Amino acid sequence: MKVKSRILAFLVVVVVLAGTMAFTTQDVLKNIRLGLDLQGGFEVLYDVETLDGKKVNQEDVKNTTDALSRRVDKMGVSEPSIQVEGNNRIRVQLAGVEDQETAREMLSTSANLTFRDVEDNILLDGNDLKQNGAKATFHGETNRPIVTLTLKDAEKFGEITTKISQKPSGQNLLVVWMDFEEGVDSYAAESQKPDPRYVSAAAVSKPLNTTDVMIEGGFSVEETQNFANILNAGSLPVKMTEVFSTSVGAQFGEQALKSTVFAGVAGVLAIFAFMLLYYRLPGLISIITLTVFTYLVLIVFNGINAVLTLPGIAAIVLGIGMAVDANILTAERIREELRVGHSVKQAFQLGSKQSLSAIIDAQLTTLLVAAVLYAFGASSVKGFATMLIISILLSFITAVWGSRILLNQLVLSGYFNSPGLYGISKSKQHDLSENLTTIDLTTKFDRIDFVGNRKKFYSFSLLILVVGIIAIGIFRLNLGIDFSSGTRVDIVSDKEVTKEEISQFIDKIGHPSDDIVISGDKKNIGVVRYTEDFSKQETLQFKKDVSAKYGEEPSVSNVSPTVGKELVKNAIYALSVAAIGILIYVAIRFEWRMGVGTIVSLLHDVFLIVAIFSIFRLEVDITFIAAVLTIVGYSINDTIVTFDRIRENLNAFDEVKDKEVLATIVNKSLRQTMGRSVNTVLTVIIVVVALLAFGAPSLTNFSIALLAGLITGIYSSICIAAQVWYSLKIREMDKSGGKLKKKEKKQWGTDEPTV
Repeated sequence: MKVKSRILAFLVVVVVLAGTMAFTTQDVLKNIRLGLDLQGGFEVLYDVETLDGKKVNQEDVKNTTDALSRRVDKMGVSEPSIQVEGNNRIRVQLAGVEDQETAREMLSTSANLTFRDVEDNILLDGNDLKQNGAKATFHGETNRPIVTLTLKDAEKFGEITTKISQKPSGQNLLVVWMDFEEGVDSYAAESQKPDPRYVSAAAVSKPLNTTDVMIEGGFSVEETQNFANILNAGSLPVKMTEVFSTSVGAQFGEQALKSTVFAGVAGVLAIFAFMLLYYRLPGLISIITLTVFTYLVLIVFNGINAVLTLPGIAAIVLGIGMAVDANILTAERIREELRVGHSVKQAFQLGSKQSLSAIIDAQLTTLLVAAVLYAFGASSVKGFATMLIISILLSFITAVWGSRILLNQLVLSGYFNSPGLYGISKSKQHDLSENLTTIDLTTKFDRIDFVGNRKKFYSFSLLILVVGIIAIGIFRLNLGIDFSSGTRVDIVSDKEVTKEEISQFIDKIGHPSDDIVISGDKKNIGVVRYTEDFSKQETLQFKKDVSAKYGEEPSVSNVSPTVGKELVKNAIYALSVAAIGILIYVAIRFEWRMGVGTIVSLLHDVFLIVAIFSIFRLEVDITFIAAVLTIVGYSINDTIVTFDRIRENLNAFDEVKDKEVLATIVNKSLRQTMGRSVNTVLTVIIVVVALLAFGAPSLTNFSIALLAGLITGIYSSICIAAQVWYSLKIREMDKSGGKLKKKEKKQWGTDEPTV
């Protein structure tokens, strides 16, 4: 009965999980807030300056964000994002907004309404208006569009109109001005020349003791509505300079979302198939927990009201990879114990215990990197870090704790005692009487002498690095719009386009460019780059021309190089802090030489990716930063797992008598982890290849960087990190007379009793 109850408990848990996800997944997906790159919209980053030239303080920024919030409310945009970055920057994201140009004008326009006399003396300003007192309406007699205002003080308006009405004809005018840019003080110097900021002038023949004012100015209906909305939203208390802006067409965002989701689903299904075929029963358990993991990620993501972007999807890919890795680590250790001759129950208990330290160390170091990136990163980097933190925490709950509970129920039931269910044939099993340990087991990689070839690995990496330095020096990096000033336009067509067609079209509308790239799986997207910034009017006209030709509003990005430089600066600073943190953690948990090997491996991978992008002239953009950060996560994870096995095998020796014994230990450790590393990387490569083949064009460079990084990551952890540690360790042996003794537990970085 007890045996059957375990299987019943397993089935109940699985059915409850499946039922819960089946009935709630649709609602969860509906509630996900998509970023601009996945649904279209408008984003702008402003530098904030005071009108009097003084230093911006928190009160100035707060007042500005409040004014921007009121303006966004008038647009009817759902769930806008207005964030303060640093001391003097404000980022506004309006996902899903359709009329992007109107949104841009309304956000940045500084609407200072003033009533003046003919001598240009200011009599009333925006502070005299009642809140939300401006309305767009029509004149009762002429039916022309007008704006009506409600003032706060009828007596004050009466005094002003009394004075004006007493002036001679031609001088008794109440002049209305609207300053949309530089500020009120500029009018005095320009009052003698025609000015487009002039609104209207009305003759005042008698005192007007009222709070109701009507403004006529030859407005269109749209102009009166915008005029009223800006007045009600309040004047901005500062000057805002646009340093970055991007607009993504709805269709472009929808295409990115559909293709990326399709690629992700295809990749994950392929991972499921691999896990099931290779690891059998543990693979089935991993499929269940990975499904729950993805579901929980979305639940938590909705719970913190976060926005899903393409870099966020990159973090989910990394999270899935780490969740898969945790399952693979446990499954591989169970297989090793089965090969030694243990029963399924014993193998499960030993394998679960021995893999736990490697999983915890790998995930803690990656969590450390994510926390540092969140603390020091900005914009997409911070979003990437947020999703990565969520993924790491949930992968531990599902892939470690959840997988073990479920597999434990099946193992203890007694019905799943065949080693074949775990991917081990009888021919690969030894007998316990042979007294073998896992370090004695043969592997597919026994012919490879990693330590003996370390100088070749060093030379090869050095050659690649030198070539990379030369390539970067000669070709430089092909910086995208995110890291260089200018304008980028993505023209989307419903049919295939050619470079010549796009070139002729942009020549015709007065914006020629030689930098044109055709992308998209249907070759229907023309990416055009300009070294100059488009003005607001040029952007508006360009969009109108493209929409008229291709029927879809293009995505337009205007970028100041300041933003990209700061993003790189922050990312480098964050990685530097993370590297120090990793060095300290590994030195305490393992030993400092392993920390040095980890950092060398990390820097090796990062520079190699930069060199590859320089050599092949691939564009470096924001997604490239996300790819590098993802690679750092994988590199650390892989290296820590490798060192954990070296540490474990070292603890089997009371004394390492010579360098050959140390080399044997390192070689055996690397061969044992090689299978796990290959399988982990293979599962993630499946997803990356799917993203490369079916994902959004904007993820192409990310996928290429990730694909290259995964390969260099496994190479560096085995051929560089471990070899650096070995080289440092033999120096220690030379100083200690050619032997290493386990005198202190910190010698091997373990909590085992001192021998």
